[in-house]
Amino acid sequence: MKILMVDDDEALLTVFATTLKKHGYEVITASNGQQGLEKAKNEKPDFIFLDQVLPDIQGNEILKTLKDDLATKMIPVAMLSNFGQNELIQKAINTGAADYILKYLIEPDDLDLKIRDLTKAAQTQPDREQPL
Repeated sequence: MKILMVDDDEALLTVFATTLKKHGYEVITASNGQQGLEKAKNEKPDFIFLDQVLPDIQGNEILKTLKDDLATKMIPVAMLSNFGQNELIQKAINTGAADYILKYLIEPDDLDLKIRDLTKAAQTQPDREQPL
């Protein structure tokens, strides 16, 4: 399974990516929003972890772009951020985030379980835009 991690904190990105690789994932990284959007389209990851605060584009804007694009809208995206303000969390969930994870509350090894739970949930949910 291919995971895209979009975060400008290189040290944290390295820790999370190394841990996910130990769990058998292929990990692609991006250090800003534009790079993240390009890699999401070109690499077609199975799952995306997206930081909220990036140097160029805010995470919720990237999320909206991903969910508005037919090529990337079905990829589960979990926000992975240190910023936990209710309005940011609510906007992310309303825009289509599968989860909002606070970096300081999760151990790197727990990301594996999150990926499995969230991809399983995404596969069992019908596309909301399909008529019944």
